[in-house]
Amino acid sequence: MYTWTFWILTVWLIVNGIWMWSVRDNQNDQKIFAWVNVVALIWGFWVYFGVPATGNLGGWLLTINIITIVLAIFQFYYGYKKE
Repeated sequence: MYTWTFWILTVWLIVNGIWMWSVRDNQNDQKIFAWVNVVALIWGFWVYFGVPATGNLGGWLLTINIITIVLAIFQFYYGYKKE
């Protein structure tokens, strides 16, 4: 579970980051992706703290989760800012 969660969240982070910067002016998409990131963070931290780590992925999963937090902050900012 740990390994496939890591890879799913990694691919999600890459796709989400690219998509976020390409639709920066679309507030609705930013809101949707920000809330999906909240779900991904809950899942990522649940796996990080609840499932035994496999190999050296523990630090990398934590890093992915922290980067996702930063990305979600930007998405909430762009999604809910007043124009």
